[in-house]
Order: sequence, then C-alpha cells, then structure tokens
Amino acid sequence: MKEYKLFIDGKFTGSKDGKSEYAVNPFDGKEMAKFSVASREDVDVAASSARKAFDSGLWSELPAAERAEFIKKIGDRINEKAPELVGLEVLNSGSTIKKAKEDIFLSARAFNIFSKLALQENECELKEISKAGFAKNFLRYEPVGVVGAIIPWNFPLKMAAWKLGPALAAGCTVVLKPSELTPVTAMELAKIIEEAGLPPGVVNIIPGYGPEAGEYLVKHPGVSMIAFTGSTAVGKKIMQVAANDFKRLTLECGGKSANIVLDDADMNIAIDGSIYGMFYHSGQCCEAATRLFVHEKIYGDFVAALVEKTGKLKIGNPMDPATDIGPLISKKQKEKVLGYIESGKRDGFKIALGGGVPSSAELSKGNFVAPTIFIDVDNRSKIAQEEIFGPVLVVNKFKTDGDAVSLANDVIYGLAAGVWSKDIERARKVADKLKAGTVWINEWHLLNERVPFGGYKQSGIGREFGRTGVEEYMEIKHIHVDDGVPRVKRNWYDTVVPR
Repeated sequence: MKEYKLFIDGKFTGSKDGKSEYAVNPFDGKEMAKFSVASREDVDVAASSARKAFDSGLWSELPAAERAEFIKKIGDRINEKAPELVGLEVLNSGSTIKKAKEDIFLSARAFNIFSKLALQENECELKEISKAGFAKNFLRYEPVGVVGAIIPWNFPLKMAAWKLGPALAAGCTVVLKPSELTPVTAMELAKIIEEAGLPPGVVNIIPGYGPEAGEYLVKHPGVSMIAFTGSTAVGKKIMQVAANDFKRLTLECGGKSANIVLDDADMNIAIDGSIYGMFYHSGQCCEAATRLFVHEKIYGDFVAALVEKTGKLKIGNPMDPATDIGPLISKKQKEKVLGYIESGKRDGFKIALGGGVPSSAELSKGNFVAPTIFIDVDNRSKIAQEEIFGPVLVVNKFKTDGDAVSLANDVIYGLAAGVWSKDIERARKVADKLKAGTVWINEWHLLNERVPFGGYKQSGIGREFGRTGVEEYMEIKHIHVDDGVPRVKRNWYDTVVPR
C-alpha cells in the first residue's frame, strides 16, 4: 500500500499531530493508500513556507522564460508517468479508466498551456492616453502573492492542474489542499514537482478536512487569495470568512445546467450528446447536463430513444475499459443521491429509467446508483432546482424557444448550458439569452484551458483558464510617468481638476 506525507517547503513530512487516514476505493470499499492529514499547525507551516518563497522573489521575480520551463517540466513528467497515474486515479476516485486516461492527458496539457501563458508580457503602455512630451501611462500586472487553492474530489489531478497552472504562471506561490477523499494523484503530483526542481515553498500540497485545514487556510493572514472549486454552500462560507481581510477570490461553484433540444436537432446526435453530458463520470460534474428540455414536437420520440440508449450503458468495474458508469465517490454521496431520487418519487414524477441501485452482486460493495431519468418534471421542484451530483436526469418539454430560455434561466445557477439544432443562427439566438458562463451548441463537456471558464449567479465568481484566468492571480497597477519638465508656474491650489 502506498503511503503519502505532506509536501511542505520542498520536503515530505508527516502531520504535526501525527494524524493519518486511508484513501478508499469507491468500487469495493477497500483501503488503497495511507496519507497524512494536515492540521492547523501544518497549514501555518505551509503558508509561511509559501510566503517566504514569494517574498524572497525565488519564483515571483524569476524570469518568465524560466518559470515557463519549470511549468512545462511538470506537464512533461505527468505524461511520462501517465500509466501509473491513470491506475491510481481510477482506484482512488472511481473514475472509469476511459475518463482517467483523458484526465491525465488533459492535466499534462493544462500545464503545457499555462507554461506558454507565463510568457505573455505583464506590462504594457496605454498609448491611447499617453501623450508624447507630456506623460506616459503603463499597466503592470503583478502576482497577488500566496494562493490557497482548495479543490474537490471529482477530477483530482485535473483540478490541481487547473489551480496550480495559472497561479504559477502568474508568479504566485501556492498552498494546495486536495480533498481528503482523493489525495493520491495530488500527492503524486507533489513528487513530480519535487523532481522538476521548483524552489522550496513555491508549491505546498497538504490534504486535509474542509472544516479544519480548509477553513484555516481561508482565514490565514499569510494567504493573499483563495482559489476554490466546490459546492455553492461552501463557496458562500468562504466568501464570509475571506471578507475579514478582503482576500482575492475565485469561486467555481455548483451547477444545474440546462440542455435544450430544439425541434430541428439531429435526433441521434442530440441523444448521444445528452447522455454524455449527463452521465459522464456518473453525473459528478459541476457542469453536467442535468436538466433536459425537449421541444414538444419531438418530445415523445426523443425520450423513448433516450431511455432505450441510456439503459444500454454498462455499469461496472471502472478498471474495465467497457465500463460506462462507475461508482460514486463515497457511501455518503450515494445516500445523498438516493435521497434526491426518493424526493422525486414523493413529488409524483414518473421514473422512465433506473431509480435505485444496480441489482448485480458484483456491485453491491461499491457506491453505485443506476442511471435515472425522471420525465415531465416541474421545473420548480427540488430535483429540478438543486444540484444532485449523481446520475439523475430530469426531463421536460417546451413549446417555443422563448419558453426554453425562460425554463433554463429559472434556477440559481449559471455555470453551463447547451443547445442542439441544425440551424446554427437559431441556436445562437437561444445561446445568447442563456445566463451561463459556457454555452455549447451541438456539444457538451468541451472545455479548453485557453478559453475562460466560470459561472453566472451562484455558480461562482471570476474565471479560470486562458489569459483571463492567469490575470485572476494578479494585481493590476497603473503607473503614470510625467516627463518632469515644468510647463506652467503655478501652485497646486491654483488648479481645479475637472472630474
């Protein structure tokens, strides 16, 4: 069994209180690794290490080309260790091996992309307001400082890459807290960072519990910014705590994404896309296509075909390449999802597929919930409004494009949405009216680290990815440079500057 210690100041060390836990395989409930759990004292040491590394200029003042090379080394090493990382990701998170292979590849790609973004100029002259012979104006982008990054369990390595990549590109130092449920590949990443030769303290990785290590990291006076991905409820708590010292925040929170199928959509493509959008990673995605709205003209045929095709998905061992649906992350999450299914039943909504756990004896020890489809669901009901984070789809019909937009926007979330149609101009008109940070047309789950990603409303604050995502980790400074040549003799109080 693998054992992992905290990674602080470039060294692996046990937690100050000696506490450790076991990572559990969601497929069979067996312990698969042992890891140290960070205490408040460990957070103190990690934050101090990151602060020392930042203030010394070891990373923040390193030439951009050298920072970029370090970041690229991390991505290259992930690719080299991909087979091992894929296996560990499956065992620890319950990801299917198909998904895990993609996640490891995309994690490496993310570091490669952010290495290139690190090379972009961080100072520019505002020539449109500068005036030759009088004054020049500059914008300067500077790293915000020490970043406390808190990530969830559904994409363990990829989420770590999505936080570390832009923070390092910006010149920040980081304390990363992975979920206590899925620390394994994040700790393997710590080994890769050590091998890449980053200066001590630039990256510190400390698995721990949210109410202890996570909350203290948010409170810590040595931390300048919190970058969080997780539930909206926890995001709100982080906002409250961070308000005490005005910490910079990026919050990528919950979702209840609307998936709209217009009457002119290609039926087969839209069905395949809707299944992929909803049941990928057993619905444990913040931007999953959990609310399906189908035009009334095609509703009956579409739902019938959707149910038939979803029913053919293979539920099973995530190590099996043929498996489509793996286990949920934990028994607690399984019970939560089953509770939502019971809520839908109590409200009288029809279950067209699933509605419980698989009957197979092989799956009885795992955290499995069968793909479930509710139809003709009230859009204001609990299962249509709240984030379930499991394989539960709610379906309803609409008459007009305007009705579809109204139904889609009638929720507190706004992370993603989708539209299926052969008429791209029509689809664009619908997409333009959707209150969501990402809208796919004839596609789903296609994220690109070169393009900003984030949510409207209670789905979050700020954006990840692209140059926009890197700038979230920077302060913007305006520098006005006067040429110093006296032009008019006057006292400062003789002049009134219009506002």
